[in-house]
Amino acid sequence: MVETRTLQFETRGNADMIDVTSQVADEVRKSEVSAGIVTIFSPSSTSALTTIEYESGALHDLQRLFDQIVPEDQDYQHNLRWGDGNGHSHVRAALLKASLTVPFRDGALLLGTWQQIIFVDFDNRPRRRHLVLQIIGE
Repeated sequence: MVETRTLQFETRGNADMIDVTSQVADEVRKSEVSAGIVTIFSPSSTSALTTIEYESGALHDLQRLFDQIVPEDQDYQHNLRWGDGNGHSHVRAALLKASLTVPFRDGALLLGTWQQIIFVDFDNRPRRRHLVLQIIGE
């Protein structure tokens, strides 16, 4: 069985990190699937998904990492071509990727104790975003 769901929310941009674990878990619980996998997909080239402990220190460290390895103030060919100033956003998103798959059993996500599902909006401005969930199993 496959069920498709959508989550929608507003972001602040600039590496805004949003914990979507509870929303994903709610959709899995509401589905008619009791065991399987849920794939969370972000249809955007300037956002990504990952897992991390959602606490201020870990989030700060992740932000610092992106600032160090993909600084906003570099020359990006994308910016020269399109003039939108978000070349760094595309590169950062490509490092994490657009989807994440999590197993579940008895309607509960099988995440680690300190593991949350995080959506990161790397774009350089606030956005209205959505995620596509594919809940697959029996």
